[in-house]
Amino acid sequence: MSRPLAVTLLGASLLGCASTPVQLETERSYRLEWLGERPVLDRSHLSITLGEDGRAYGNAGCNHWFAPYELEGQALRFGPVGSTRKLCAPALMEQEARFLDSLDKVVRWDASPLDQLRLWPETGKPLRLLPQED
Repeated sequence: MSRPLAVTLLGASLLGCASTPVQLETERSYRLEWLGERPVLDRSHLSITLGEDGRAYGNAGCNHWFAPYELEGQALRFGPVGSTRKLCAPALMEQEARFLDSLDKVVRWDASPLDQLRLWPETGKPLRLLPQED
């Protein structure tokens, strides 16, 4: 076998091993891993789902949240956020307030080299999420 052919075949076989990068999908739930520069509290289960109807919703750690959203390519914006009104432990409520406030600041999304979905504010650190297993 010639050297150029062997190199080409090796390259093609390595491409087959590459994983598909994370994409932002509607009707798919994503679990929040990092809220800006802090990881989420253990067992707090914050989530985001973008419905096909333009409404986003999920769990904010203590309460359920909902908001309209607009998605155009890499641009993503959430409208006014509403939530249920349960009361939880103070640390969980503080994290929930930071999370709900951060949704209002999101302007775009991308995928990290670690296959995390990142929701970016105009300035500062992103929300980092992973797809929830079905």
